Amino acid sequence: MDPSVVGSAQFGQLWTTQLPGNYRDAVEQIYSQPLVYTLDDGIQYVFIATTQNNVYKINAKTGAIVASRNLHIPFLTAEILPCTDINPMVGVTATGVIDATTDTWYITAKTYDDQKDQVKGLLNGRYFFHAIDVNTLQEKPGFPKPLEGTIARNNPNRMFNGGIHLQRPALLLTGQYVYAGFASHCVQYNFTGWIMGFDKTSGSIVERFTTEGGKEPNNVPGGGIWMSGGGLATDNRGSLYYSTGNGYASQLHGVPVPGRQPPTSLEEAAVNMKINDDGSLAVVDFFMPWEKEQLDGADKDLGTTPLELLPSDVFTCANAKRLGVVTGKSGKTYILNLDNLGGYQMGVNKLDAIPQAPIQNENSVYAGAGVYPLEGGYIYINVIQYQTHVFKFSCDASGYPAFAKVADTAEKAAYVLGVGHGATTSLNGQAGTGLYWMTDVDGYNLRIYKAVPQGGSLELIKTANIPGVTKFARPVFGDGRAYVGTVRGLLYAFGSPVNLPLTCTSPNDFGKISINSTSAVKTIQCQANTYTQIRSIRLNNTANFQISGLPSLPVDLLEGKNISFNAVFKPVAPGPLSVDVSVTTSSSDIKYSPNTPVSLKGIGTSANPLLQVNPNTVTFNGVIVNQTDGGATESVIFSNVGDSLLTVQGLDYSIVSEKGPFITPNTTTNGKQVGPFTFSNIPATIAGNSDAIVKVNFDPVKTGNFAVYVRVRTDGGSKIFDVFGTASSQPVALLEFQAADGSGKWIPYTNNNPPFTFGDVFQQTTKSLKMRLTNNGSSSAGSLSVTVSKPPFGVSGIVGAQNGADLGEGTNLAAGESATAVLFCSVPKSQVNVDSYKGSATWVMNTGDPNFGKQSIQFVCNAVSEQVGPLAANRSAVYRYTGCYKENDPGRQLKVQLYGDDPGMTNDKCITACAAQGYALAGTEYTNECWCGRTTPKTPANETDCNYVCTGNDTQICGGNGYFHDHSFMSLFSNGKALPPLPNVPPSIIPSYGAYNYSGCYTEGVGGRALGAKQTAYNDMTVAYCGDFCTGYQYFGIEYSSECFCGNSLGAGATLKPNGDCGMTCSGNSTQYCGGAQRLTVYNSNGTAASSSSVSGSGTATSSSASSTQTPGLPVAVQSAGGFAYQGCYTEATNGRALGDATTAYDGMTVEKCAAFCSSYTYMALEYMSECYCGNTIGTGAGLATDNGCSMACSGNSGQLCGGAFRLSFYKKDKSATSTSATVSATSKGTTKISTGISATATPTGPSVVQTAGSYTHQACYSEGTNTRALGDTFVVNSTMTVEVCAGFCKGYTYFGVEYSSECYCGNTIAAGAAPVTDGGCSMTCAGDKSEICGGPNRLNFYKISTSTSSSSTSLSSSSTIKSQTSTSTSSSAAATSTGPITVQSVPGYGYLGCYTEVPGGRALVDLQNPIASNQVSIEACGVACSQYTYFGVEYSGECYCGNTIQTGSNLVAGNDPATTQCNMVCNANKSQYCGGPNRLNMYKKGIATTSSSPVTSPTSKTTSTSSSASTTLTSSTSRSASTTLTSSTSSSASTTSTSSTTTQSTTSQPTSTSRVSTSTSQTTSTSRVSTSTSQTTSTSRVSTSTSQTTSSSKTGTSTTSSNTSGPTIVPGNVDFSYTGCYTEATSGRALTKLVAANDSMTVDICLSACSQYKYVGIEYGRECWCGDTLASTSVPAPAESQCSKVCPGNISQICGAGNRLTLYTKKSTTANLRMANVAATMSSSASSSSASSTSSQTSITKSSSTSVTSSSSRTGSTTSSPSSSITSSFSSTSKTSTTSSSSTLYPTPSQTISSYSYLGCANASTPLALNALTKTDQTMDISTCQSYCTQNNYGLSGLQNGDSCYCGNGLQSFSAIQKEPGAASDSKCNVPCAGNSTEICGAQSYLSVWNATESVNIPPTMVKQVGYYPLKGCYNSTISATKPSSPLLNAASTSLPTTNSAESCVGYCATRGYSVAGAENGNRCSCGPSLPSTAEGLEFGACNVVCSGNRREFCGAEGKVLVYVMDISSVDSTGTPKNIGQRNDATVKPSL
Repeated sequence: MDPSVVGSAQFGQLWTTQLPGNYRDAVEQIYSQPLVYTLDDGIQYVFIATTQNNVYKINAKTGAIVASRNLHIPFLTAEILPCTDINPMVGVTATGVIDATTDTWYITAKTYDDQKDQVKGLLNGRYFFHAIDVNTLQEKPGFPKPLEGTIARNNPNRMFNGGIHLQRPALLLTGQYVYAGFASHCVQYNFTGWIMGFDKTSGSIVERFTTEGGKEPNNVPGGGIWMSGGGLATDNRGSLYYSTGNGYASQLHGVPVPGRQPPTSLEEAAVNMKINDDGSLAVVDFFMPWEKEQLDGADKDLGTTPLELLPSDVFTCANAKRLGVVTGKSGKTYILNLDNLGGYQMGVNKLDAIPQAPIQNENSVYAGAGVYPLEGGYIYINVIQYQTHVFKFSCDASGYPAFAKVADTAEKAAYVLGVGHGATTSLNGQAGTGLYWMTDVDGYNLRIYKAVPQGGSLELIKTANIPGVTKFARPVFGDGRAYVGTVRGLLYAFGSPVNLPLTCTSPNDFGKISINSTSAVKTIQCQANTYTQIRSIRLNNTANFQISGLPSLPVDLLEGKNISFNAVFKPVAPGPLSVDVSVTTSSSDIKYSPNTPVSLKGIGTSANPLLQVNPNTVTFNGVIVNQTDGGATESVIFSNVGDSLLTVQGLDYSIVSEKGPFITPNTTTNGKQVGPFTFSNIPATIAGNSDAIVKVNFDPVKTGNFAVYVRVRTDGGSKIFDVFGTASSQPVALLEFQAADGSGKWIPYTNNNPPFTFGDVFQQTTKSLKMRLTNNGSSSAGSLSVTVSKPPFGVSGIVGAQNGADLGEGTNLAAGESATAVLFCSVPKSQVNVDSYKGSATWVMNTGDPNFGKQSIQFVCNAVSEQVGPLAANRSAVYRYTGCYKENDPGRQLKVQLYGDDPGMTNDKCITACAAQGYALAGTEYTNECWCGRTTPKTPANETDCNYVCTGNDTQICGGNGYFHDHSFMSLFSNGKALPPLPNVPPSIIPSYGAYNYSGCYTEGVGGRALGAKQTAYNDMTVAYCGDFCTGYQYFGIEYSSECFCGNSLGAGATLKPNGDCGMTCSGNSTQYCGGAQRLTVYNSNGTAASSSSVSGSGTATSSSASSTQTPGLPVAVQSAGGFAYQGCYTEATNGRALGDATTAYDGMTVEKCAAFCSSYTYMALEYMSECYCGNTIGTGAGLATDNGCSMACSGNSGQLCGGAFRLSFYKKDKSATSTSATVSATSKGTTKISTGISATATPTGPSVVQTAGSYTHQACYSEGTNTRALGDTFVVNSTMTVEVCAGFCKGYTYFGVEYSSECYCGNTIAAGAAPVTDGGCSMTCAGDKSEICGGPNRLNFYKISTSTSSSSTSLSSSSTIKSQTSTSTSSSAAATSTGPITVQSVPGYGYLGCYTEVPGGRALVDLQNPIASNQVSIEACGVACSQYTYFGVEYSGECYCGNTIQTGSNLVAGNDPATTQCNMVCNANKSQYCGGPNRLNMYKKGIATTSSSPVTSPTSKTTSTSSSASTTLTSSTSRSASTTLTSSTSSSASTTSTSSTTTQSTTSQPTSTSRVSTSTSQTTSTSRVSTSTSQTTSTSRVSTSTSQTTSSSKTGTSTTSSNTSGPTIVPGNVDFSYTGCYTEATSGRALTKLVAANDSMTVDICLSACSQYKYVGIEYGRECWCGDTLASTSVPAPAESQCSKVCPGNISQICGAGNRLTLYTKKSTTANLRMANVAATMSSSASSSSASSTSSQTSITKSSSTSVTSSSSRTGSTTSSPSSSITSSFSSTSKTSTTSSSSTLYPTPSQTISSYSYLGCANASTPLALNALTKTDQTMDISTCQSYCTQNNYGLSGLQNGDSCYCGNGLQSFSAIQKEPGAASDSKCNVPCAGNSTEICGAQSYLSVWNATESVNIPPTMVKQVGYYPLKGCYNSTISATKPSSPLLNAASTSLPTTNSAESCVGYCATRGYSVAGAENGNRCSCGPSLPSTAEGLEFGACNVVCSGNRREFCGAEGKVLVYVMDISSVDSTGTPKNIGQRNDATVKPSL
C-alpha cells in the first residue's frame, strides 16, 4: 500500500457488495474476517463466511459474487440469552485459513443436529469442521467432520458440546495440521477452553485438548480461548501460542509455579505448546499474572487479545531474543519472553517474572496490538474510550526489552467495546512508507495513520465511514485494495480506481546526509503514459528537500514524451525523512489520476552527539495506593541520534514548571528519587545512533496529584520531559434503581433480594426506570470501570434495556461520578380481568471494584390488567376473563341480550349488568353488544380472533370477527359457576323426559293455545326445565325456543305436523329442539314409548312391541309389515330417488299396502303420506336422517307414519321374519348368529351378522373415522377372513371391526368421526365364510370385548345335538384396558405435574416450541423431543413445548377431572391420551415419580395351562333333502412361559417379539351343499401375547421427522411412476386390491418401492399402501385435488391421500414389468418343545389336491418364550419321509472363539429394529466392545449406530439392507466416530455399521426364513429339470461371493437388479431369476446344508442345490415385519436335515 496513493484524493470506496442471505428475515453478518487469495486463473478473490453459515467467492476487483453455498442452518442466539454479543444467529464466526498448496479453505460452522429447521435447543447445537475447495466452494471428500461428543484427550471428564461453546479465534494451519480454539458464550454454562487439531487431508481429529485438565468437577468452567477473534500463533519451529480467559479452578492459590511446571487448569494464561509429529500438543511453558484470582473475580480476562509473536529480526534483545505481546481486560500490556514465559508469581515479591514490567493502559483492551517492524519497531495498543498508544521498541542496558510510549492518536476509541485489531502496511517493505490501519464501531469507522509518529502523535491521513463495521475487525489487503466486512451484510472495498498518467523516477533515496548539509542533485524524469497536460509540480514540505529546474507550466505531453526536474536533500533534523512531490495533471481520459506522487527520502545524520527524549510526557493515571507492591513503572527513551558518543552530564527537576527552578534529586539505591517518583537506569553515556531506557517508577503512599518536570543535560543538548501521576483510593461501586412508586427514591442493589422491580404496570402501557451506577469511593478514589456488561437489549419479553450502549463495557466513572441506563417494562394490550403475570430480565455486570463481583441483576415487572365488575376482597375481579369464543356455533351461545348497539359498551358495563341478574357468564361482541348466560360456549378460539375495541373504551376488547374476518366471536367472562359446554352434537328431538314421552310437533290451537293451563318463558329453556315446570299435567309443550306451556288436553285445532316444523333449538341447550314459530314440541305423560328388542339369556330374541295406549292422533312407525322390517327415517338420494325401481301413490296409502306393492323388491319406503317406492339398491346419498322428519301420518291410516317432506319411512325385506321372534344358531366356531325368518321353523339361507365371536359382542355397523381409520392400532387383510379369524387376530384389544369382506382392524380406542350408521352399508359377506357379514365399503361390523363370558347350550331343532366336554384352567394377570382417553401419569424420565394455564399474553414454557409436527404429538413423543429440558407440556392436541422453568403467570388448575381442568383435548397422534386444551397444558417434570404408571394400554399378559378334550356332533337341517354332520375333536397340551424384557441401569435392553397363540384344532367337515365329503387335517399354532416394543435411540432419544416449511406437497413420482391425481375409493370394493403395507412410517417413496412390480400405486389414509395392475372403474378423480390432504407420517412434507381418497401413481411403462410369479410360499410356524440334546427332526410331506403339511420336532428341557419355528412347504412330488442326522462339521465347536470379523457395510436403521435381539448404549462404545457384547450373547451380527449404540442379531430385518458394498460411495452415510474411539466409525443417526463374526461360538447355522419381502421358498435342484441338466434353475444373473455370501447379501444382489427370485448355492454362489420355473424340483430342506461363505450361521444351498427366496410383498405386515416369523428373522433351532 503506497502512502502517497492512500493519502490522496483518489483513494476511496471502490464498491460494496450486499450479501443475499436472509435466514429468518435477518441480514448476514461477517465476523469471520475476509480472506484474499489469487487462484490459478490469475484472478484475485475475496472469500467470505457469515453467521448464517453461507460462504461466498467474490471477485476482488469488481465485487461480483462468483459463487456461494450454504453449509448448514445457523444456530440461534435466542438459545444462549442473555448473551447477545453475536445476534441474532451464530454460524461461522472464526476467520478461516486457506492452504495454498491444495486450494483448500478450512473453517468451522455452528449449527444444529437437525438440518430440517425443526428441532432446536442449546444441547442440539453442533460444530462441524469444513474443508472447502476454493475453486468450486464444494466440500472436499470426507468433510465436514462433526465435533459433538468429543472427549478431551487430557481429561476424560470433559466432553465437547457444540451448543455451549463458541469458536471465535482464527484458525491456524501449520504443516499437516489445522488447529481451532474454543471458548464460551459470555462465560455461561460449564464450558472449557478447547484446542481441536485436525489432519488437513483426512479431517481426522489429532488433538482434543482442554484447558481445564484437572480433577475438578466438570461443571467448573474456565480457560476459554477467544482472544476477540485473534488467531492462534506459531513460530513455525514447532511451538503454538495462545492466551486464555478467566476460570474458576484456580489451582495455584498464590503458590509460585515455574513456567516449565504448568498447572492442568490453564486460566488467565499465556501458553506455549509443542506441536508433536502426530499433531498432538504438549504444554511446555506458561505465564499467569500474579493477580490471577483478582482478575477472575473482576472478569478481567487476560485472553481478550491474542498472544502475538513479534518479528525476531527486529524485536530482539540480548537476554530476550524472541518476544511476544498480549494485553488483557485489566488494561495491562505484557511483554513476554517466548522462550521463558515466566510462570506464576516467579518475580521479586511474588510478582511477574517477565522481561519488562507490565504497561498499564487506562482501560480494557480487546484488540490485538498493531506491529510495525520497520524503522526501529513499534507496537500500537487500541484502548477502549482512549487514544491509541504507540510504543517504540528498544533494549535497555541489561539486555531486556524496553517499550516506551512515544505517541498517541488524537482520536479516541469508541465508548463501547468494539475497536478493531491493529494492522500495518508498507510499500514493499520500504522504510518511511508505513501505515497504521484500524477500524472502530464509533466515529470514523476506518482510520489510516502514518505508522511512524511525529511530535508525539500519529498523523491521520484518511478516514471512511462504514456503517455496521464489525467489532474486533481489521482491514485485509490485496493488490492495493483494502476490504472491511460489516454486520449489515455488506463488504466494502477501498482503493485507487484509476491509473497514473505519468511514470516518474520514484522513490528517490538520497541516503545519509549530515544535518545542515546538501546532497548531490538527483534528476527526476517523468514520461507520459497518455496525452497529458502537467499543470503544477509542488513539494508538499520544503523543510528537508528542495526541487528545481521545473519546466514552464502548464506543459502538454504526448504519450511517451518526457519532462525532468531536479531535487536535493538538505536535512535539518536527524533520522529517516521523506516527502512527496505532487505532479498535478489533467487528461481527457477519466481512467487516469489527476495526481502523480514522486517520493523523496533520506536519512539525516549528525556528526556530533544529539539528544532526543521520547515520550516528552509520562502519565500515571489512577494508580491505587498500596494496591500493587512496588507501584507502577513506565519507560522513557534517551536517544543519541548523532554519530558520536553522548555524555549525560546530569539530571535535575522542578516541581514548578519546565522553566524551573531546577533541583538536584536525591539519590537512593533504587535511583534518583523525587517525591513518589524514582528514576533508574540513567546512563552515563550513549553510543552514537543508540538508545537507553530510563525507568520511571510511581509508588505513592497517599492519594493526590503529583507532577515533576525533569531536565536531562548532555553534551548533545538538554531536553525536558514531564511526569504526572494521580494516586487514588479504591473505587466503590454503588448500583441503584429508581423506585417504582414514583417517589424519586433510589433503591440500592442487594444481590437480587429482592430484585429491582417496576411494580405493577398496566396493560398497554410502558414504564421506564433508570438504573444508576456510581463510583461511591472517597473523593480520591480511582476510576471505576465496567469490565463486564450484558444488558437485556433486544431480548424477548416485556422487560428490557433501552439500548446496548449505556453502562456498556469500558465505561469509566471518576470518584463521585454516576452513569445511568434506562430499562423499561412494556405490557402489551390485554383483556380486562385477566390474571397478572410476571416479566423479568437479567443484566450481567462486573466492575473494577474488587468487592462487587460478577452480578446477574434481576428486573421484575408485574403486568396487570384492569379489574372491572364486582370485585373480590383482594380487589381482583370476580368475573375472570375466560377467553375468546366462537359465536353462532350453531345459534347464540349466550341466550340473554341485555344491551345491543350500545355506543357506550364496555366490559365493565356488561359484567355488572349480567352479575346483577345472577348470570354466571357475561360476553361482549360486535363492539357494542352484551349477552349473558349460564352455559359455557362450545368452541374456544385464538385471542387474535377477538379484535374489536369496545365502543365505550378503546382500550378494551368486545368480541371480534376473527383473524381472517370470517366469523363472529365473543369476549367471555365467568364467575366460575358456569355450566360446562354442551356436547358438540347436532340438535335432536328428546324422545322422553321423566314420565313424559315425545308425542310430536303440533300447531297452536284455533282461537286459543294448544296447551293453556300454565305457561312461562325462560332464556335458558330446555326440555327438562319445561318438564319440571309442568309436573302434574298430562302434557307440556315448548315453542319459540324459550316458551313453555302445560295442559291436560290439546286445544281445539291443534294438529300434528312434520317434526321438521319444530326446528328451533332450545335457548338453553342447542342440542335439543324446542318447537318453532306457532309450533310446539309436545310431550305426553301417557305417550308411546319406543319399541325395543332384547336377547334372552338362552339366546332367544324376543320383541317387546309397544303395548301402552297410543294417544289419539299421534301416528307411530310400523315396525314390520309384509316381510319388511323398519330401518328408520331416511333422506332422499343426492341426485334422484333413494329407491327408483317402482313407485305408486294414492290417498288410501298404508304401510301394508306399500309392502304388498313392493313384495318382489329388497327395499320399500313411504313418503309424503301417500307415496310408495320400491327398489333393490339404495341411491347414492340416501341415508339415515337426523332430524326425525318422518312425521306425516299415512293417508290411509292416521295411526301409521308414512314418511315426510323429502323423508322416507324406510323398510328392508327380511325373508326369514314375519314375526319379531329370532332364531339363534350356535356354530362350530363358538359364535352366535341371530337371523330373523318368515316362520319360526324356517332355516336361514342368507348371510347374517355374527353377534358374538369369542369374548366379543357385536355393537353396530360403524362408519370409518374422519380422515382416519376407526380402529388404527393394527390390522390384517386375509382372503379367508371371517369374524372369528378377526376376533382371534385382535385378541387382547378392546375393539375389532371387519370391513370390505377381507379386512380386519383392531384397536383400544375409536377414532373421532367413527359412529354407528343404519344405511345398510354393512352388507358384504366375509371372504372366508359367505354366511357371515364382514362390513362393506367404509363400513365396519363393529365388535367390543365383553366384560364377562357365558356358556350356553341351545337346542336349535329336533335334529340338532351338541356334545361338548371342556376342562380349562387359566391363570391370568391383565392390565386394565382403557376405553377412552386418559391423562398419562408418567413417561420415561418425566412425571405428571398437573393441568397448567398458559401465561396471559405469553407461554408457560418458552425455551423450545413445537419441536415435532402437530400430527405426531403424543405424550411420549413430546417427552422425547424435550428430553434436554426440565419441563414439557402439551396443548391444543398437537402443540408441544419445552423449557427449564415454568414462566411466572402459569398456574396449576385445581382438580384432576379433565372436564373441570379443561385439559381435555385428545392427542393428535394418540387418541387414548389427553394433550392439554385451549390455553391449558398437561405439564410434566423431569425426574419426579408418580404413583401410577403411564396408562398406555397394552393387551393382557397371561400365563395359561390348558387341557381340553371336546367332542361335538352338530346335525343341522339346511334343506329338506340334505343333512350335515360335523364332528370336531380337539386335544392339546401346552405349557408356555412368557418373559418380558427388562431395561437395566446400564441401558441394556432386549426387545420382546410379538406373536399370537391359538389352540391346535383337528376338524372333519361334511357339507351337504356339494354332496361330497372333504377330509382336512390342519395343525396351526399362533402366539397371542402382549406386545412389548423397546426402542433404543441415541442422543435425543428419538428420530424426529420435520416438515417442509412450505407445507406438505404432492410428490411427482420417481423413475418408475408418475403422479396421476387424487382419486376416490371404489364405490364397491377397493380401487386397488393389494394392500402391501400400512404403518406410521409410511412415505410415498416406501410405497412406490414396495409396489414396483405393479402398474398402479395408491396411498390412502396417510399410512396405507395399495398396489394393483387394474384400477376399479368406479374409482375416479376426486372433485378437488385438495381432498388428498393427509400428510405421510414418515415424511410430513409429503401427501399420502386421505380418508377414502388415494394419491394415485401410474407406472411410466404401459405394462408392469418383473411381474411376480409363484410368489406364494406355504410357510407355517409351530410351537415346539425342544431338547438341547436332540439331534433328530422329521418332515412329512404329502402330495394331494388339498395339501397337508405336518411338522414336528421333539426336544426335552425347558424353553422360554421365544418359540421355535419349523418351515413347511408343498411340492409337486410324491409323498416321502426322510430322517437325516446333522453333520458335526457344519457347526463351530463350543470351544472356538471369535477370531475375526468382516465388515458387511452401512445399513439403514429400520423400524422394526434392523438388529433386534439385544441393544446397548455406552459412552465408551467402540467396534470391539460391540462385537464382544454380541458374540458373548451368541449373536453373530453386530451393528453400531450414532457413535454410542450397539445392536445384535443374527440377521438384518425387513426394510433394512446394506446400502452398498463396503467402500462404495454411499458407505459414507456411516460417518459418526465411535464415542469410545474417535478413530473408528460407529454408524450414524439413521445407519448401522454392520460387522459379521466370521467364526462364532454356540450358534448353529440356520436357514434364514425371510429377507425383507423375500420369504424362503425351499431347497431345489440347481437345474430346471432332470431332463435339462445343463440349464440353470435361475439364469438371469449370477455372481460368485467367495467370502461374503449370505441369505441377506444374495437377496440384496438380486433385488437391486430387479429380480423376484434369489438363490444361494454351494455356500458361495448367488443366482437370480424373474420367476421360479414350474419344473423346479423341490428337495428336502436338509439337502441345502452348506454354510454361507459370509456367515457361518446361515445355510446357502449345497453343491448342485439352491436355497430359493421368492419376493412376496404380502408376506410382511403393516409394520414391515415378516408375518410368519414375527420380529426375529433368525431361527433358534437346527433346521430339518
